Amino acid sequence: MATEPPRSVRASFKTLARAAALVLACPAGAICWLERVCSDQSENAFVFFVHCYALLPGLPGVYLRRAFFQLTLERCSAECYIGFGSLFTHRHVIVEDRVYVGQYSLIGCAVLRAGCLVGSHTSLLSGPALHEWGGDRGWLPSNPQNLQRIEIGRASWIGERAVVMADVGDGAMVAAGSVVSSPVPPGVVVAGNPARFARRIVEAPADAGREVASSVMR
Repeated sequence: MATEPPRSVRASFKTLARAAALVLACPAGAICWLERVCSDQSENAFVFFVHCYALLPGLPGVYLRRAFFQLTLERCSAECYIGFGSLFTHRHVIVEDRVYVGQYSLIGCAVLRAGCLVGSHTSLLSGPALHEWGGDRGWLPSNPQNLQRIEIGRASWIGERAVVMADVGDGAMVAAGSVVSSPVPPGVVVAGNPARFARRIVEAPADAGREVASSVMR
């Protein structure tokens, strides 16, 4: 009967794998750093590498994506999970410990607080006012000056295919498929389009989501 390797062996493997991933991600990180030094507004190189790393499969992809974002985002924890196909559209993102981002999610300017869970195919937009009406020109492309950084609170849960354009409080839950255009208070469940109050969570432990997130951390 197969037995699991000792915990010390697994910890050593993770340490080596994380170090190797950081080394491999350094060239891309250096190019993005140069781009930021030359022009704080330009993110073309960053977006190019985000797309490349998003398509790396399996366990190597998990390590390499995390390493790349550690080198390029405003801040990214070594204890997070970023799923296959997930895209970060801007560098102005903070990812704290035990954050889980599911597959094919789209993250704009955001702060992902410790222990929050972001379901697959979810969009976290950079505020509700990215586009302006340009009269004869119709709706204009996204204006960087209109970007707002939203915050996803500690131990909150964003359901699959939700669209979030405003802050979500600690321990709150956004039901799958919901559209959030106004702030969500801590410790409540919201659902629908537009998202409305559904119920209050009786107990929202500070470390809710720890077990789920930890089970997929590599």
